[in-house]
Amino acid sequence: METELDRTLNQIRTTLSHRQSPQESPETDSKDSDVCPDCQGTTWILDKKTNSVTPCKCRDKTIMDRRLRFAALPEAFREMDLKTFRTDIYQIPESRDKIKGACQVIKTYLDNFSQMQGRGIGLYMWSNAKGSGKTRMAASIANYLMREKGVQVKFSTSLNIIQEIKNTWDDKEKKSESRLLDALSTAEVLIIDDFGMEQLTAWINSKFFQVLNERYINNRVTILTSNIPFENLEYDDRITDRIGEKMLKIAFPEESIRKIISKNNNAQMLGMLAKQ
Repeated sequence: METELDRTLNQIRTTLSHRQSPQESPETDSKDSDVCPDCQGTTWILDKKTNSVTPCKCRDKTIMDRRLRFAALPEAFREMDLKTFRTDIYQIPESRDKIKGACQVIKTYLDNFSQMQGRGIGLYMWSNAKGSGKTRMAASIANYLMREKGVQVKFSTSLNIIQEIKNTWDDKEKKSESRLLDALSTAEVLIIDDFGMEQLTAWINSKFFQVLNERYINNRVTILTSNIPFENLEYDDRITDRIGEKMLKIAFPEESIRKIISKNNNAQMLGMLAKQ
């Protein structure tokens, strides 16, 4: 009896057998083509002698590209890495101590991510200061989870989420509000940047409750960054209770490092230009 796996393999074989070989497709041989010349974009290699299929070497990259598209991580954040997150860039000794402590907690959390994910435990990273490294850390965590753990991540700011919901009211938009909320509710890991910055209304409260409650009851990890201490969030108790139960609170330094990073980047660029 043919199993589901057999049917899937047969579908792959059928797809591959109908693809043109690299020799028959000049476009595929072009160096400018994005299509893999080995598998013709299927991510599988067909061995005609054994009638078996094996993953193509491009499969991992294809999967990662798909994860990045789903994550909607801004281009500027896609190369951010936990290994390059600098704690020495903070100028105030207290800030350096605080960020080192935060990094240690985050490392422990990620080292034990399988257990954390099983319980739906996320993070609430906050500081009153803008530019203290919260977004950079959140993006670094997103990249780590996608690349090292193979986790599906969705990244957005709270303001963008509200705007995207409003955009679905336009008849010209193909996506519906329910589909958007479903994508936010079902992602393995949802990262919301600048949570609490939006002007709170009953409607906004209800939409975030819908997403966060769905994630809460299904033990899905949610990571938030905010400029507001958890106890000062103005959302109603239904939301704050869920954040309080399911998220580790991590305080970031009350120091902005944006200007320092900008100054360092400019110095590096000038140094590179001087060598040319």
